[in-house]
This record gives sequence, structure tokens and C-alpha cells, in this order.
Amino acid sequence: MMSRLLLVSLLTFSAAVQAVEPVSPPGLLPTETARALLEQDPGVAAARAGLEVARQEAGILDQSPYEWTTRVTGQRRVQDYGPGDTSTGKRREWSAGIERTVRLPGKAVADRNIGKATVEASQAGYGEALHEAARELMALWVDWLAAERARELAENNLRLVEESLAAVEKRARAGDASKLDLSIARAERAEQKRLYNDAKTQAAAARSRLATRFPGAERQLMALPAPLPTGKDAAFWRDRILAESDELKVAQAQMRTAQAHAERARADKMPDPTLGVYTASEIDGRERVAGVAISIPIPGGVRDSRSARAIAAIEVSRQEVELKQRQLEADIASAVATAQGAYDSLQIANEGAAAMQENASLMQRAYALGEAELQALLLARRQATAALNNALQAQVTALRAYYGLLVDAHLIWGLEHD
Repeated sequence: MMSRLLLVSLLTFSAAVQAVEPVSPPGLLPTETARALLEQDPGVAAARAGLEVARQEAGILDQSPYEWTTRVTGQRRVQDYGPGDTSTGKRREWSAGIERTVRLPGKAVADRNIGKATVEASQAGYGEALHEAARELMALWVDWLAAERARELAENNLRLVEESLAAVEKRARAGDASKLDLSIARAERAEQKRLYNDAKTQAAAARSRLATRFPGAERQLMALPAPLPTGKDAAFWRDRILAESDELKVAQAQMRTAQAHAERARADKMPDPTLGVYTASEIDGRERVAGVAISIPIPGGVRDSRSARAIAAIEVSRQEVELKQRQLEADIASAVATAQGAYDSLQIANEGAAAMQENASLMQRAYALGEAELQALLLARRQATAALNNALQAQVTALRAYYGLLVDAHLIWGLEHD
């Protein structure tokens, strides 16, 4: 009764998890493009080839490892009949037979279970390779969009610094600004030019990393999107990610493999018999012999020891599954908390950046009217720049956390089908 209730609850949970529809968040590569890039990844291709190897291995295990054995012997019998016997006493004789060891039914079932578990582990390994490639593609894509956004910010800052320099030059011509102010403004422009060049270099490097790691990625630049709130509670993400975790499925398949090996070792306590038929000709064919043969090895203590070792290995695998699940639960809890906190931090950072930009604009107007010092203007401009960069970093952190949850939960790029 308890097992039936457990089965019903598991089926209900599985149906609830599978009922979740995949999402298409803004700013990510289209599913068609992303799938093509993922399938071409060498790691994914290697896992796909490994799956074919596992299927071939399962086919081998499904067949008996034993083959037919033929045996042919020839001999000459010499008989001594004593003194006075004129016969030669030499007779030609031969024997022939065929035999084969028979795999017992319990061992055949265990071998098929081993093959099935091997295929399941390879399937989960293929899914995990796709998952890791998807995480890497997501990270490189976000890094490129963020680097391009940082370049845009640096370009805009350079334009504002040049406007400030123009204001200083105008006041200097009118005699309201000193040569020191003019020198400071020009030094600030030179520094901003350097920062803009660094931003361009970082954007080009990010694009190169993406294009090299995933050849064929779209070159069309998208705006760095604002992350969305997680929208679900921690329990949903835990259940969904655990249900979709190929890493956990690999560990579970390995445990099933250990169980199948234990079944095989237990069945191997009884040796496989060898059955055969034979025929023989003796005394130049005057006597014919035909019969059947059966041989069974006498089992020793080694078979018991191997069975005990295989049974002990099950406990090792079971503990590894438990450890992997706990690690995943800890990682999921951390990822959900990070995503929620990063989203809240982004809102705060955007508010601060907006306030700093307003302050810099007011300071720019005040300096143009002669109501503020140049140092105050430059300080306000630097604070606004730092606030914008901090907001950008908060946006990138929030995007990585949000997209990471979607990848782990297999809610994007068709990962739910793998």
C-alpha cells in the first residue's frame, strides 16, 4: 500500500513538473540558433558519440558471451598380441565434438539490466553536456552584451567630458577659468579616452571569445535586457531543477549499474554449465561411439567474495547519490537567493544611478553659469560614471543568476526535451 502511494505521489510530482511551460526571456539567443550551436559543441558531440557506444555495449551484454567450441582429435592405437601374431596391431581412431557454455537465465537478466543502466547513464551524460554547454553559451552571450553596453557608457561619458572641456575653454576665453582648470579638464578627457579604448577592447575580446567558442553565433547586437523577477518560490525551483538535473540522473544511473552488477555477481555464484555432444570412431571404424557431455565448475570462495564486494559497492553508490542531491539542493538554494537578491540590488543601483546622473547634470549647468567649481563638476561626473557602471554590473549579475536558473530548470532552448 505504501509503495502504491509513493508511486502515485511520484507520478503526480512528475506531471506537475512537466506541466511547466518553457519561457522565452528577452535578450537571449533564439532557440533555433542556440540549439544549433549547442549540438555542434565538441563536448556535446562527444557525449552523443558516447551514447552510441553505450547502446552498442548494451547490445553486446544482451547476447551470450559464450561461443560454440569444436574439438577434433585423431589417434593411432597400437596393440601387441604377443609372440607369433602376424597382425600389425595398429588401428586408426578419431573423435569429434561440439560444445557450448550456457548462460543461466538470472545472469542474462542481470546483464540486460547492466546494459540498460549504462545507456541511461550515457543519456544523462549527454544531457549534462548540453546543460554545461548551455550555461557557457549563456555566460559568454551575456558577457558580450554587457561589454558592448560598457562601451556605450564609456562613449557617452567621453562625450560628456568633451562637453565639460568645451565649457571650460569657453570660460577660459572669457577670463572666468584658470589655465589650471583647462589643464585638469584636458587631462580628464585623456583619461576618459583611455577608458573608452579599454571598453572597446573588452567588447572586441568578449565577441571573439563567443565567436571562437561557439562558431556561428549571431553577430547582431541586442540590447542588454533587464532581468525579470524569479516569479516562483524556492520550492518550485528546487523541485524543478532536481527533477531535470542530469548530474543527479548520472549518479542515479551509476547506482542502478552497481545494483545490476551485484545481481550479476550474486547469480555468478552458480557457475554456468557447458553442454556438448560428441562422436568417435575406434578400431578402424569397427566401433562407433556417440554421447553427450556436461561439465560444471566447482564454485570456490572467490565467487562469494566478489558478490560481497558488489553488494558493498551499492552502498557506496547510494551515498554518492545522497551527497549529490544535497549538494544540488544547497546550490539551488544559493542560486535562488542570489537571483532574488541580485534583482533587488539592481533596482537600488538603478535608483542610485539615476540620482547621480541628475546631480551631474545639475552640476554641469551650475558650472556653465559660474556657480560651481570645476573640481566639483568632475567629482559629480565621476560619481555618475561609477554609479552607471555599478548599475551595469548589478544588471549583469542579476541576468546571470536569472538565466542560470532557467538553464538549470531546463526552461529555455528546448533543454526540457533532452
